Amino acid sequence: MWLSVPFGIIITLICFSGAMLVFENEVNELMWPELYFVKQVEAAPLPVDQLLEKVAATLPDDVSVSGVSISSDPERTYQVSLSKPRRSSVYVDQYTGEITGKNQRSGFFAFMFRMHRWLLDSMNPGGEGIFWGKMIVGVSTLMFVVVLISGIIVWWPRTRKALKNSLKISGTKGWKRFWYDLHVAGGMYALVLLLAMSLTGLTWSFTWYRTAFYKVFGVEVQQQGGHGHGQKESTSKGDVRLALQDGKPKAETEGRENAEERGSGRRGRPDRPHREKQEGLSADYSQSERQEGNLHEGGRHWKHQQTEQSKPVVSAFAYWQEIYDKLSLQNPAYKQISVSSGTASVAFDRLGNQRAADRYSFNTENGEFTETSLYQHQDKAGKIRGWIYSVHVGNWGGMTTRILTFLAALVGASLPLTGYYLWIKKMMNKRKREKTIALSAAGKRDIA
Repeated sequence: MWLSVPFGIIITLICFSGAMLVFENEVNELMWPELYFVKQVEAAPLPVDQLLEKVAATLPDDVSVSGVSISSDPERTYQVSLSKPRRSSVYVDQYTGEITGKNQRSGFFAFMFRMHRWLLDSMNPGGEGIFWGKMIVGVSTLMFVVVLISGIIVWWPRTRKALKNSLKISGTKGWKRFWYDLHVAGGMYALVLLLAMSLTGLTWSFTWYRTAFYKVFGVEVQQQGGHGHGQKESTSKGDVRLALQDGKPKAETEGRENAEERGSGRRGRPDRPHREKQEGLSADYSQSERQEGNLHEGGRHWKHQQTEQSKPVVSAFAYWQEIYDKLSLQNPAYKQISVSSGTASVAFDRLGNQRAADRYSFNTENGEFTETSLYQHQDKAGKIRGWIYSVHVGNWGGMTTRILTFLAALVGASLPLTGYYLWIKKMMNKRKREKTIALSAAGKRDIA
């Protein structure tokens, strides 16, 4: 109880904001369908190279196309990743080449994400000092785990009949009994999912915990400088920058945790293309590449400036369509195929790790595959990382586990509130009894 009192309200905020994020994608698609779905499905989409050239032509000179994610659903728009800002992308109608909007978290969900992760705190720009919001969230979650486990131990009935009665929520015996039943029975029903969410969530709060968590599964974590879970673990050779998130196209880098620390988001409300140009997006081009006439990364065309007579112009995305065609034929059950410069990945609509994907490397000069890394052969660290995320957000079992996770998070948010109510009522009743006893004793003295 004394752990719950100081940390209770923080747990309520963490659980409630987490519940709000479970169906973020579905809400966004309902509110802004023009961002995620094409106006009309044509006979065939534009070739990938032509489509990306059209997108690249609308970008500032210092911004380039770095990848594309293609859904198996012909009604869904392509997601085109940009070189800057980090993890930025736009949605494109693959039949017309029109940019339908920018991938950006809406205000409400951005607020909920920052509340869930950092209690609205912000990390120091230089990364120095203590990230208090993140620290408080981590400590509160750790205390929540202790309270959940100790609460079950203290509460557990001695008989099966008593256990059966304790798992019922009565709505006919007054508000006090209702809140008590909700606190006890609700907590019992949600216990497993709340523990799963808490234990996985702690990997983003404490380095020592993450290291210990991975060691339990026999994985050594390679530590690097930085805060939180921005530190990299070992990754497979075939790791690429585009992956599947919640069954939707989503840009991802190996250091995606670092990006999330800075508050980058999931799918959000659409911003029109002319607004994107004004945001100062920029790409990193080395001076030597420009002097030698090399390819602008993911961008415009190959140019050779060292000869008097120019060679034929070749698209930077010349083999991307070919790569997509090969992978889609090899994997007819795919859910999403992502292609970037020299790498590609194929994700499937399966239960379990929702970040699982087969990864490929290819020669950018001839489009031939140079390396294949099937999910079952990839390193354990990457698999565990994907499982941690999938269990934490509840999408590992499809819509069923997502609904259960949503309900469990709401129950978790209610536990401190019902606990406060019961504690206050108990204190009030105790004072009332003490006052009654005192008045009774005073009355007896007066009679005597």
